[in-house]
Parts: sequence; C-alpha cells; structure tokens
Amino acid sequence: VRLQAFGGGLVQAGGFLRLSCAASGRTFSSYAMGWFRQAPGKEREFVAAISWNGVTIFYADYVKGRFTISRDNAKNMVYLQMNSLKPEDTAVYYCAARILGSIATNFGDFDSWGQGTLVTVSS
Repeated sequence: VRLQAFGGGLVQAGGFLRLSCAASGRTFSSYAMGWFRQAPGKEREFVAAISWNGVTIFYADYVKGRFTISRDNAKNMVYLQMNSLKPEDTAVYYCAARILGSIATNFGDFDSWGQGTLVTVSS
C-alpha cells in the first residue's frame, strides 16, 4: 500500500492543524492505521492508532485529549486532528499501515509508511 501524508505547516502554539493521509489499494478498509512523529534528533514515536473499522483507538499520553484520529474507508483516508498544539509537537508526522494484524502502537508492527509531513509549532 502506498501512503501520502499532507496537511503539515507552521502554526502558533495553541493553534490547530488537520493532517490527512491518502492510501492506495482496494483493501485499505482492512488495515489498522497509525500516526507517528519524529522530532529533530529524536527517535520516531507513536502518536495515535485506529483499528480497521474505527472502533478501537489508542493515543499516546502526550497527545491524549488534544489529538483525534479518524478514518474514512470509503475514501481511503485517515486523519489526525491536532488541537491545542504545543512547541513540543514540532516534528515530521508519518502515517503508517499495518497490513496484517490488529491495531498496534509499536513502530515495528507497521508495514508501510508514508513520506511524512512537517509540523512546526512556534511559541
């Protein structure tokens, strides 16, 4: 599956952005999806994940209550609504697909990755 993330940009602290991820393939609706991020000089870290049907959702503690992951299987899209952004949210954000298996939060459990979109939050 090919993934294309977009929607990043520069925003002030307290602002919001909505990231989108477009997926190719007719079996998108069977994939668990996730968002990860990588800040400069840091390792890639988990942000949020959603099951194939959207019923099960996980968030990292540091985004819980501020970010919302969702998906539209009819459009092969997954989204990340990011509110109350903080400077520490600055990173390249990646969407990822888990082709085999249920929802997961570990980097190594995902099989396919998009190219990333940069989010910069100014203070």
